Amino acid sequence: MSFVDRIIGLSSPGASLRRAVRLGDSGRRAEAFALLARAAKAGIVEAEYRVARCYLEGSGVPPSRIEATRWLKRAATHGSVEAQVLLSVLCIKGLAIDASTDPAAGTPDELFVSEDPSEPDFATAEKWARSAAEAGSAEAQALLGYILTCGPQSARDLDEAHLWYERSAAAGCAQGHLGYALSLARRASDRAPMHEVGDHLGKAAAAELPSAIYLLGVLTENGIGVQRDSKRAADLFREAAEKGQSAAQLRWGLKLIEGRDVEQDLAAGESWLRRAARAGEAEAAALVGDRYVRSGEVPPNYAEAASWYRRAAEAGHVAAARALGSLHLMGAGVTKDAEEAARWLRVSATAGDPAAQVDLANLVKRGAGEPEDKTRIVGWFARAAETGDLVAAFNMGVCLANGLGVERDQQHAAVWLRRAAEGVPEAQYVYGRMLADGRGLPPDLEAARAWFAKAAAADLPDAQVALAEMILNGRGGSRSPAAAMELFKKAAAKNHSGAMFALGALFAGGHGLAIDRRAAQLWFRAAAELGHGYAQLMLGRYLNGGLAGELNPQEGHLWLERAAAQGIPDAEPETATAEMSS
Repeated sequence: MSFVDRIIGLSSPGASLRRAVRLGDSGRRAEAFALLARAAKAGIVEAEYRVARCYLEGSGVPPSRIEATRWLKRAATHGSVEAQVLLSVLCIKGLAIDASTDPAAGTPDELFVSEDPSEPDFATAEKWARSAAEAGSAEAQALLGYILTCGPQSARDLDEAHLWYERSAAAGCAQGHLGYALSLARRASDRAPMHEVGDHLGKAAAAELPSAIYLLGVLTENGIGVQRDSKRAADLFREAAEKGQSAAQLRWGLKLIEGRDVEQDLAAGESWLRRAARAGEAEAAALVGDRYVRSGEVPPNYAEAASWYRRAAEAGHVAAARALGSLHLMGAGVTKDAEEAARWLRVSATAGDPAAQVDLANLVKRGAGEPEDKTRIVGWFARAAETGDLVAAFNMGVCLANGLGVERDQQHAAVWLRRAAEGVPEAQYVYGRMLADGRGLPPDLEAARAWFAKAAAADLPDAQVALAEMILNGRGGSRSPAAAMELFKKAAAKNHSGAMFALGALFAGGHGLAIDRRAAQLWFRAAAELGHGYAQLMLGRYLNGGLAGELNPQEGHLWLERAAAQGIPDAEPETATAEMSS
């Protein structure tokens, strides 16, 4: 400190403050702080506030939120509106550290004091914000409105918050305009108030508040309260994104990827999605995961997809949790782990995702999951089914039929499946199967055939095969091998191995159709390659005996071994060879 500054420090505290301000403006912050501290200890409120700011910003002194909070409380208690506002903000962010000693008495031992953020202190924040708001601070009025809107449920008062936002906006505070716009939007019952919402958002956006710019973009894109202009909306999303607004980064990234109202740029779009995801936008993280799963110019990268899905799932994104569970189920990009798959599917299922509920139910049937999962699953399906959800009714029927989470009850299963069959092809097939087998209700082949026909018309391969078998054998109605063959072909086109085997058998003869052993062998091979045991047996026999003109005992032997491994009778290579030679 210079000789002049020491002389000033010995004179009036007011002179010390004025000299400190000049030194600070010229960049001599350490010298400025020494004079500020003298003025603050002398009780000058502005100096107390400035000392607090120095400790917060590390200006001329090492940063210390403990000291900053102590001096802010002193200045706020002495009536500094600025200190009251700043102290309220620190309390909301959990950055105010309570210190028990008086700042004038010296610095306490801070060795074991943590300056990590703590839980928000809305009660103290409201106290100081209210004091400053009642003193006429527009910034404090907006802050008090926020506390009354977003604070603890017990302290919320939306009507009072609306009044404080209105006063702040009337004083021209940008945050007041933003808060008042949001409060108006919550109250709007027609389009007229939305014009006022747009007006206040526009004023807040003009002050370059990122959230206001983004929200104005949303209104502009949809023509709510302002003129609809999708290109202008894109510009607003870009502007807010560049200012770090995460929701805008998501919107701007999607605009670039889809090429809507802007020139398409996939790389830039994905980059913005990544920024939004890292800022906490779960939807953005899920979208990035989706992009790694899809096949495009490069192969899928399931490991990278899993990383982004996990980020989104941990933030509560339901679809991402299901996707992550599915990856663990398949072992794609992550370890194949039924329990981990069940964990993430459970998160999604508990949130009400029907597909996750079904996937988890299938896992539980195979023995994975928690003991309570069976009961949970039945509860989900039962509640949804009672509301008229036909898919849930189908799943409820399956649970009853298999004793999953409830006692096995074929009769009640049939009731639920009959209800679901009104609109769910899978239920039509399963209900038809119950009628055909006489499970839960008397056998009725004609009715079974009718339900199979409905499901087959909906392109369900299992139903097409079941109907074809009934038509082929004349069960429940007339017999028509040609019609059965057409149905088998439709199912085979969807890689149904049973249909392929049936076609092989039809071409092999015995049903009044023209024999074509080459075609028979082709269909047996197609089914065998999909793991159909009897098709493997027949293919082995055809190759061993050259029945279709191709003699290949070595390959035939391999197919017979595969069939035998599945427990197919008479599939042992020696037995099959003996049968062919006899």
